[in-house]
Amino acid sequence: MVFMNAGGGGGAASASSSVGGEAAWAPQFTKSKVAAGLLAILLGAFGAHKFYFGKWIQGIVYLVFFWTYIPAILGIIEGIRYLVLSDQDFAQKYDDGYKA
Repeated sequence: MVFMNAGGGGGAASASSSVGGEAAWAPQFTKSKVAAGLLAILLGAFGAHKFYFGKWIQGIVYLVFFWTYIPAILGIIEGIRYLVLSDQDFAQKYDDGYKA
């Protein structure tokens, strides 16, 4: 598995296979669902997963309200949700750099 920094680049290797004379390309991901899930579960109270996705406003809201434990509970729920989604579903919903 390849872990990427927030800047992106790389991701899943682009593999090509010859199908009917055309090359079929694998999708390229810029965000790792495992990294996002672990950030949400372990540091979700501080909005680390929101900052990882580039959602700065939501991350700041999590930081402001971390003392209420509500962001911690939401972070655990979101982290589990990230981890149980298939790679394709995760990429479509959360990965801005996803290319099919």
